[in-house]
Amino acid sequence: MDNTHALLVCYSYSGHSRRLARQLAKMHGWPLGEIQLQEPRSGWMGYGQCLLDSLLHRCPAIRYHGPAPNEFDITVLVSPVWAGRLASPMRSFMTQYLDKLGPTAVLEVMGGSGAAGAIGEANALLRRPPVFSTAFLQHEVQAQGPEHLARLRDLPQSLAPAVPSWAAAA
Repeated sequence: MDNTHALLVCYSYSGHSRRLARQLAKMHGWPLGEIQLQEPRSGWMGYGQCLLDSLLHRCPAIRYHGPAPNEFDITVLVSPVWAGRLASPMRSFMTQYLDKLGPTAVLEVMGGSGAAGAIGEANALLRRPPVFSTAFLQHEVQAQGPEHLARLRDLPQSLAPAVPSWAAAA
């Protein structure tokens, strides 16, 4: 299943979500699109602004660099969890590209907890549940242990029920 028609779309502030997305892209040969804030933020002030945007459900201006999601069988969104909520740039992407997203999976990267709130918010933004959702801890992404790598390797099987052509090829 290495040449499936999946698109990874990632937003990352600290680099953990980007690292996870790049691991998946390399492992499965999936193209990777990246979301960036139109006005980059850095330092504690930038981090504070990002948290505030998430808590207040704001949609900051973004730029998306990558293939059009509607050209793929499935879109896999990779994003951090901020204060138990979806990272605001991913919220912006989901809002702007909703009509171009078919089956969508949501992968969250978190320090310790909060994925349920972020995934619930993704459900509401998508107006349907993701076809698959899961969370990864930041330290798992950094360590790249055998269990973590097995989860990444097995991801296409978790997504296959949402993409009939994958199930036929398996």
